[in-house]
Amino acid sequence: MNATKIKRGLLVSGLMLMMGIAAGCGDANPSTGNESKHSAEETAPANTEASYAPLTFDNYGREVTLSKKPEKVLTLGPNTTELFVSLGLTDTIIGRSLVNHSRGPLPRFEQDFARIPELTHGSATREAVVTSGADFIYGIDWEFGGDSLDVDELADMGITTYMNKAATLEDIYGEIRDLGQIFQIEEKADAFVKDQQQRIAAVGDKINGLDQVKVLVYDSGGDGVFTAGGTNFETLLIELAGGRNVFDDITDKQWTTVSYEEVLKRQPDVILVHDYDVPSLEQKIADIKNDPALSELDCVKNESFVSITLESVLPGDRMAYTVEALAEGFYPNAFES
Repeated sequence: MNATKIKRGLLVSGLMLMMGIAAGCGDANPSTGNESKHSAEETAPANTEASYAPLTFDNYGREVTLSKKPEKVLTLGPNTTELFVSLGLTDTIIGRSLVNHSRGPLPRFEQDFARIPELTHGSATREAVVTSGADFIYGIDWEFGGDSLDVDELADMGITTYMNKAATLEDIYGEIRDLGQIFQIEEKADAFVKDQQQRIAAVGDKINGLDQVKVLVYDSGGDGVFTAGGTNFETLLIELAGGRNVFDDITDKQWTTVSYEEVLKRQPDVILVHDYDVPSLEQKIADIKNDPALSELDCVKNESFVSITLESVLPGDRMAYTVEALAEGFYPNAFES
């Protein structure tokens, strides 16, 4: 009996000693519940709802407020999609629209675009938007109002809308800076704006002193020419490239149809043809050449055509790119290497 008790005593002592050693090892490399919480706090991303100060913006007369960074974005319009990609926000996009108004992204963005789902090929539908799971929309103003999407209804569903509606460079730069704040990439947004400003200024220096070119914007034909008015963003880009939209005196509409007779009166030097969807660019130029009225223009007889993809003349990421391309088209001799 005594021997048995001694053996039991030694066994208990040994177990207690082993437990003590284990506890000591735990202290040397702690893994308590509190320590795990501390580690998680240290490695957690800064983008938490608690760290995101509420933001309020004046979006062309409409107040937009956000209390957290958007995570699932719809970009409605090829220009808005490419701007997001340019700013490094590709992974936030869950759907894009108006693909039919595009000839595709700039080559350097092709891989990013391939990762972005197509919400709708044409204009975004209410059903597609409300079932998308989006919490934020950055969309060109065509997509809203009237029979299109209702921003107030979307807000009630928890979808914040920021409208792309720039008519001036300062407008679009303001949109870009707002996106910088919304997605916490202020430095990148500021750098992007600075690059655009410098490139556009360089074009101005290059064409300084050259005669202004009279430009007819030809989007499509039919009963007349569907063209850009004076308040259209494209009119501004044309001016920055050294041209003047011959219908810049139409200030009540961004887009309008003008008669062929009125086009003949204004005698443009160059016809700027939009390239997107159908008909093809080649077909549009053929239609112009075969039109009884337009074929009488000297610029048509001289084949003074400049083409541009539609998304390039919309407010987004291509301001400098478009001004550079148009200036080369208007003044080819000035850009010969």
